Amino acid sequence: MYAFRNRRRAAAAALTAALLVPLSACGSGDEKKTDAGTSASAPASASAPAAASELVVLAASSLTDVFKTAGAEYEKSHPGTKVKFSFAGSQELAAQVKQGAPADALVTADTKTMDGLKAETNDASVIAKNRLVIAAGKGNPFKIDELKDLADTKLKVVLAAPEVPVGRYSKQILDAQKIEVKPVSQEPNVRAVLSKVELGEADAGLVYKTDSAKSGDKVVTVDIPDDQNAVASYPAATLKASKNADAAAKFVAWLSTPEAQKILQDAGFQKA
Repeated sequence: MYAFRNRRRAAAAALTAALLVPLSACGSGDEKKTDAGTSASAPASASAPAAASELVVLAASSLTDVFKTAGAEYEKSHPGTKVKFSFAGSQELAAQVKQGAPADALVTADTKTMDGLKAETNDASVIAKNRLVIAAGKGNPFKIDELKDLADTKLKVVLAAPEVPVGRYSKQILDAQKIEVKPVSQEPNVRAVLSKVELGEADAGLVYKTDSAKSGDKVVTVDIPDDQNAVASYPAATLKASKNADAAAKFVAWLSTPEAQKILQDAGFQKA
């Protein structure tokens, strides 16, 4: 008798299980199996986050350090934008723009270079200024105190090439003081000039104040009086060929904001 009852109970349990299997498979039509085999709801109606926009900014070599800092700060306050910089001498950047290099904005170390690109750029605005100094070798062994000391033929002086903004400024101030300097080399940008002095390959060179300040004790900075100096202006503009025009315009405009100006001035640049 008991065996008969047990068999009936077992049969009922099997029947119940059989009925439950198809029911469990018939869930909501909005559910589907995931790769892990678990049930997941259908995709939410909210759209996926938009891909971050990348800005390519061509910038003068003397902006290398400060723009890396500025770019990081900009990205923090504009989380949907990634700023990528390409640094070189302003004349090299101008050549890249004329050749159609893909970029969104341009910042040069002089207005002359920017003015020559009016067909490729939108309106430019000066975001910072700079001045020249003499970068003397470590410890200043030749006791260089002023511009006229660079005329000493015993010195190995390095300058930027005349087509480079800092080279043009250098020629301007030397010519104004009637100082003749025969450089041992003419470099493609200010960083190359500074590197020659840092490495001991030159005894002195003319560079921007902001660049010399970053060298620490590798060089000795000799200031040039204002009445013998030149002011370098840094204009910024968006490129007409930019594929991200709105974001580029926002970045260029940001460079003139108090936040960006503080970063520039903390690095030694003068107010625009």
